[in-house]
Amino acid sequence: MMDGVEVGRVNVAARACGLAWRGFELGVAYAQQRKTFGKVIAEHQAILFRIADMATKVETAHTMMVRAARLKDTGQRMDVEAGMAKMVASEYANEVVEDSFRIHGGYGYSKEYEIERLMREVKFMLIGEGTSDIQKMIIGRALLKDYKAQVSLSARRAALRGRPVVVFRLPRWPRVVA
Repeated sequence: MMDGVEVGRVNVAARACGLAWRGFELGVAYAQQRKTFGKVIAEHQAILFRIADMATKVETAHTMMVRAARLKDTGQRMDVEAGMAKMVASEYANEVVEDSFRIHGGYGYSKEYEIERLMREVKFMLIGEGTSDIQKMIIGRALLKDYKAQVSLSARRAALRGRPVVVFRLPRWPRVVA
């Protein structure tokens, strides 16, 4: 059962990455065409910062999605990675499309502009295959299980001397993907 859920989450992450990428493209293209105060809005610092943030979010979401997909290809269990990829990709896609919408200004509401459709579609990415809150629960529980504290003999001796020490076993995180 988890196998199908993991694949579904990676699928939603991939779709969110596509929406984010398209939102980024539309925002950059519009910023390079629209002029205000005698120059294209892409030359304004606020727009440049927004574009930089958008590109960073697109790249981050894509990297996490690809990592989860590669883990799946190896046959490993990847519920944490799938949840992280889905959560980050959907949240970032929503932010990138919203930023692009803001770059478009009032024209973003017009059905003549593709960004209007993206604004409607990206909202499903936030709830499909589990909301971000659900993903956080899954991720948090799995990480707590992986990082379960183990008290070693030396830690017990240190505790007897009044110095509590907790030793963690090495978890499966982060996994290296070839």
